[in-house]
Amino acid sequence: MTRPPVLIAVAVLAIFAAPTPSDAQERQTIGQARLFTNDVIGDGRDRWQTGGYWASVFRGEPWEGSLPTRPGAVMEYRVRGDIRSPEDLNTPNPNDRLYAGTWWLGAHTHFATGGFDVAAGLDLAITGEQSGLRQFQGWLHDSLSFPRVDIGAQQIDNQMRLHGTVEVARDLRFGGGAVRPFVELQGGAETMARAGLDVTLGSLGEGGLMTRDPVTGHRVTAIADDDGGWSAIFGADYAYVDSSIFLPDTRGPALEDTRTRLRAGVNYGFGDSNIFYGVTYLSEEFVGQREGQVVGAVTLDFRF
Repeated sequence: MTRPPVLIAVAVLAIFAAPTPSDAQERQTIGQARLFTNDVIGDGRDRWQTGGYWASVFRGEPWEGSLPTRPGAVMEYRVRGDIRSPEDLNTPNPNDRLYAGTWWLGAHTHFATGGFDVAAGLDLAITGEQSGLRQFQGWLHDSLSFPRVDIGAQQIDNQMRLHGTVEVARDLRFGGGAVRPFVELQGGAETMARAGLDVTLGSLGEGGLMTRDPVTGHRVTAIADDDGGWSAIFGADYAYVDSSIFLPDTRGPALEDTRTRLRAGVNYGFGDSNIFYGVTYLSEEFVGQREGQVVGAVTLDFRF
């Protein structure tokens, strides 16, 4: 029998995705985004927020250089996998965080209202041994002669959770770039409130559409403008965290109730193609984590 969370997720995603009679024949694929994150290409380690990959497809009416004002007119359908692990994958410290491999399946809408950009949507988080990501990481490490993944029972339980996200932001443009303050609310797998700022130097991306990576906070190009060129992107945010299934109250270390992210990246676009590399400093996420970490992020999006 289909589990209730799956039924709810399917129903909500169908509401978001359903075209109205006026645009049912006009919707098309208008963009895509993908990002690979790993701490090996950041601080060179293999721990905590250790790695992930996501890919999104954007559907809607032909893009005209700005967000529509109607929710659902532009839809992002996202598949994301990420791994959170203890620092030692062979003999993990019992006071370290639990291993968590998670698949996220979601739909998000992007629209503008009252001078603000809004991104809102739902993901279904499928986590624990059932995700298969521990087995995948173990196979990958064995194939590359990396340390074995042998975490025993130090792993979060199998769960399926709905997770909602709403972000409200506004671009304040100046000659040669933009400042973008934003606020974000998340609830479900993790419940938190976040406020931050993105700064872009360069005009690349103006007239296009970008979407935010949940782990690093980097904004990734989904619809490119045709002018191409370079841009440097900086950002910082601060979050209050109420709860997290990845740091449960009943097992493992307690979560830190605040998180800070600092990030910087370089974006290069040519035609519809895009190359991005960035790094993000993530502050400690649980009590006893001896330091923060630096996670790298890469996009190689070639379109011909």
